[in-house]
Amino acid sequence: MPYSVPPVPPAIVQSAPVAKSNLAVKPAPQKILAIEPQTASHRADDLAGTEPIFASEPEWSFAVPPEADTPASVTQISPTPSAPLPTSTPVPAPTPTPAPSNPPTNPPLNIPTGRLTSEGILELKADRQEYDQLRQVFTAEGRVSLRFRGALLTGDRLQVNLVNRLTVAEGNVTLTRGDQILRGQRFRYNLIQEEGTVEQASGEIFIPTAGTDLNPNLPTNITAGVVPVGSVGDRALATQNNVSQAGGIRLVVGSQQNASGSPAAAQAGGSVRRLRFEAAQIEFYPEGFQANNIRITNDPFSPPELELRADRAVLRRVSPLRDEIRTTRNRLVFDQGFTLPLPSRTIVLDRNQRAPLLFDFGYDAQDRGGFFVQRELNVLPQSPINFTITPQFFVQRALEDRSNIANLFGLRSRLSAQVTPRTIVRGEGVFTSLDLSRFENTFRGSLRAQQLIGTHTLSLEASYRNRLFNNSLGFQDVQSSIGALFFSPAIPLGNTGINLSYQVGYQYVNADTDRPDLLAPIRANNRISLGRFQASAAINRGFNLWQGTALPATREQGLRFSPTPIRPFVGVGVGITGVTTSYSNGDSQNSVSGAVSLIGQFGHFSRDFLDYTAFNITYSQAIRAGLSPFLFDRIADDRILYAGITQQLYGPIRIGFQTAYNIQTGREISTDYFLEYKRRTYGVSLRYNPVQQLGSIGFEISDFNWTRGSVEPFAGSGVIPVDGGVIRSPQ
Repeated sequence: MPYSVPPVPPAIVQSAPVAKSNLAVKPAPQKILAIEPQTASHRADDLAGTEPIFASEPEWSFAVPPEADTPASVTQISPTPSAPLPTSTPVPAPTPTPAPSNPPTNPPLNIPTGRLTSEGILELKADRQEYDQLRQVFTAEGRVSLRFRGALLTGDRLQVNLVNRLTVAEGNVTLTRGDQILRGQRFRYNLIQEEGTVEQASGEIFIPTAGTDLNPNLPTNITAGVVPVGSVGDRALATQNNVSQAGGIRLVVGSQQNASGSPAAAQAGGSVRRLRFEAAQIEFYPEGFQANNIRITNDPFSPPELELRADRAVLRRVSPLRDEIRTTRNRLVFDQGFTLPLPSRTIVLDRNQRAPLLFDFGYDAQDRGGFFVQRELNVLPQSPINFTITPQFFVQRALEDRSNIANLFGLRSRLSAQVTPRTIVRGEGVFTSLDLSRFENTFRGSLRAQQLIGTHTLSLEASYRNRLFNNSLGFQDVQSSIGALFFSPAIPLGNTGINLSYQVGYQYVNADTDRPDLLAPIRANNRISLGRFQASAAINRGFNLWQGTALPATREQGLRFSPTPIRPFVGVGVGITGVTTSYSNGDSQNSVSGAVSLIGQFGHFSRDFLDYTAFNITYSQAIRAGLSPFLFDRIADDRILYAGITQQLYGPIRIGFQTAYNIQTGREISTDYFLEYKRRTYGVSLRYNPVQQLGSIGFEISDFNWTRGSVEPFAGSGVIPVDGGVIRSPQ
């Protein structure tokens, strides 16, 4: 079909050389519509007759290709401003002028290059395009794609009204903006306001975890520690993802990988990544979208084994580093049958870990008298600041002694504020009794301000009654501490496969001692106050001894019980950690420890019986000089054996343990026992440590930010481990 040429006032016509066969549609300055049709003709349009949104904007103008046999030149028309018109006044049609006598037939046209869609350029491609010059409407059909402002819209049929910038797409329509994907049968979209609706909508939501983890631990220290985070199976699954093709392996013995690639708090599930959703209709806008009667799942297969259903959901950008989904009137549906109503009227899916259930259950014999129940509440649900309070009820204490009602309740509060993209403030306060007359012995608190400096982190810290567990010395309280810590991420040393991390810090500490020469003859307690400087560094190297093949990522094979196909492997890691600590009274404590670790997993966790076994064995030996005047960081265990196993029994049921044992004294340091129910999309775990007298019931949903008992070893306990004199922070 021949192209129809819009009428052109003679006064604004000029010639300019361009490439042969080029068609560009140019609106007001900074808005260009580039079109690459195969054929074109007049056609009526269902967008015609709608009111223009911005009648005062300049009229759109067109550059039309010449005849196919003429020299490479084009009639170019500049935009002509038009006076503001009332919305009820129709735009008058321009006076017709003759079109070229020999218009080109099916000319191949090219999209102009060198301009970015973020600047407002529109690029339209299709098998067929038609233009209605009276209504100024383009119709495109067949493999239609429209790029605009960083978004891509594809479908079977597309109409664009050049007067009001309204676009309607139909048939297998997909809108992609970054990692967010919307699909539907019919889109209605305003190119100016960037708002629209999608009918019969489905798509994918991607909310990445924070790109940098501010975790002040030595990520290259391969010892497991006495408060392991997650079961052996969780840590083996994390290690499998670090097996390199070159034969190296990064061992994850005591923790798992965070978003930045260095070990941190274990997170087998619990991080929001990519979710699927369906809704009858979605309204979307530049900041996000909202939908009614939505179904969200983390299952890549249909029908999904787990769904979150909600009457309403809103996705919005809270800050440059935080997106979130808020849903109301929620319920979980398991295997398209059992429905579990969720008590929260609003649930937030973002980068922050949250508790989705009505209650969390834990066991803490020392601080809370045994079994207790708690409920997390978000105090600032609409704020980018994450501030929660968690009331706790001490059930076992209530059964044994109800003489003091205030002693039956506790409270925990947490604060996390991303001040800038590179600055974060975290705080925590814990009351193990609401009897304020016992405040000195029942309150624990900490505050930390962290600033990224390049790839390193400077952390200013203050704490009151930190609860530490120092191997054979057991639980220790640091009454108060204030200071600064500067630490590195895991740093690869060239292509050697060796990884390095280090940290230096200074604190002024008030804590218990057993040294009579440092205590006053007449005293109220056994605490002393000293300055404490510490520097530590750790290197490790992993070796992949054997690696099997994972099953295909299908519903009945690789992803039957696991969110990630299991790849069998066996690896060895070796590491050296050096620590030097000096105190303001002249004492010092220095140590160098070496460790060798064997970790692996067998099976694929896809058959019903005994199809998965994960294990780790680590031996650590330290050489030390000097002795800390404090108890909380004193090195008391020179030779430690760590061992653990996770074994599938039947289907998704697994059992396991992780233990630490002092070879010199023959004394058990700590042991955790696990009972797990693992599915592809969710998991439930029961954990108990008889030595520390701590326990928890954990619930997590893979790829959601819902988890309990995984990121934190024991729900609500607040225990911080000490390894080789170095405090391993849980945050």
